[in-house]
Amino acid sequence: MFHRAITGPTKFTSVSLAELVGAFSYALDITEGQPPGHCVRACWIGSHIGRALGLSSAERHDLYYTLLLKDLGCSSNAARICELYEADDLAFKKGFKTVGTSLAATLHFVFAKTARGSSFGQRATAVGNILKNGVAIADEMIHSRCTRGADIARTLRFSSAVCDGIYHLDEHWDGSGRPGHLRGDAIPLFSRIALLAQVADVFHTHAGRDATIEEVRRRSGTWLDPTLADLFARLAENEDLWRGLESKFLDARLVALAPAEASEPVDDDYLDSIAAAFGQVVDAKSPFTAGHSTRVAEFAMGIGGKMGVPQARTRWLRRAALLHDIGKLGVSNKILDKPGKLDETEWEVMRTHASHTQEILGRVGVLADLAPVAAAHHERLDGSGYPLGLQKHQIGRETRIITICDFYDALTADRPYRSAMPSKEALSIIEGEVGRGVDGDCFEVLRTHVASSQ
Repeated sequence: MFHRAITGPTKFTSVSLAELVGAFSYALDITEGQPPGHCVRACWIGSHIGRALGLSSAERHDLYYTLLLKDLGCSSNAARICELYEADDLAFKKGFKTVGTSLAATLHFVFAKTARGSSFGQRATAVGNILKNGVAIADEMIHSRCTRGADIARTLRFSSAVCDGIYHLDEHWDGSGRPGHLRGDAIPLFSRIALLAQVADVFHTHAGRDATIEEVRRRSGTWLDPTLADLFARLAENEDLWRGLESKFLDARLVALAPAEASEPVDDDYLDSIAAAFGQVVDAKSPFTAGHSTRVAEFAMGIGGKMGVPQARTRWLRRAALLHDIGKLGVSNKILDKPGKLDETEWEVMRTHASHTQEILGRVGVLADLAPVAAAHHERLDGSGYPLGLQKHQIGRETRIITICDFYDALTADRPYRSAMPSKEALSIIEGEVGRGVDGDCFEVLRTHVASSQ
């Protein structure tokens, strides 16, 4: 299990990279509309394939992280899916992964889901655009996803083999995939294993063991490397593969399965890099949030320092600020990017992002103590906030700092429903919330901080 970080300005307790990345992979699952633990289960399947192939420990180390982080760039195409297909991106992604490999099956799914519930004219326009520009649209979205994922993996100091494995995830054995339309053995081995593992977990979760074995067999030679498909069929005869896949203790079993290199400790600097990387994943979800997590983190550090937060605790605060919106990965861009007012049902969904933040960060043992701080950034001093409706005395200083920084950056950045506000106007609005929504001391420091930075 993870070592729990202490909530004061104390010494950092190390955690293994395998545990940390495994816990963060749950954030990628919700972005793809997949049931929790999808990447972990794919890693279990793919790691067994790697062992059966006789890969070296170093190769299995790189394969392990390719599998856990295969969806690292997945948030970058969410807004585009919403825009082009006029659909809930999470539901669209989830459904698309169970569609057959034929062109007819793909077109049937796309036409059934595009602009569903809209007028005939709107649907006709959207479908016409897809028919005319479908290939270019698919190229653009997959290239964006793959490039983004590989770039973030690179900033996380992973090898070129991991970055290439993530970049070429959507290549198909017969050359029909993207982004490079590579064929056969030209596709990196880790990409081939990751795609097979992805298909296997999606169909196992969706329809059970027999359907999984049949789907892998059916895609052999088209999407999937036939040698790997045959190997999976042999592995599927072993009950241990399935027992592990269906175990409620799979996270721990996967860490135990990891090659020795995957247990390498994470120091403070690397933990900062990982927090920043997942902040980038969050911000890529919507064009209106680009850079938001980083700006909130920088504001929080500045305000925290001026309010006497110790230096070690300020570093902790920065991580919480970077990750405060990680739960938004589980909210459709149909809601996040809506240009008008949200209805009550949409607001209920939007408010779940705070609970998602708590759930995701709560899995990351070394960050578990900052989970409630980050997740509470929409709580209000008057008790009318969410997700818990905390009272004034229950909201700590660090949360109050993140809240006011998030509020200020949201007002001074473009949003779907309005343009960015000038600083003076934003500060005036925030001042009106002092004592009710935001802390007065935090506001005074924010006003000073903004003035000094202009």
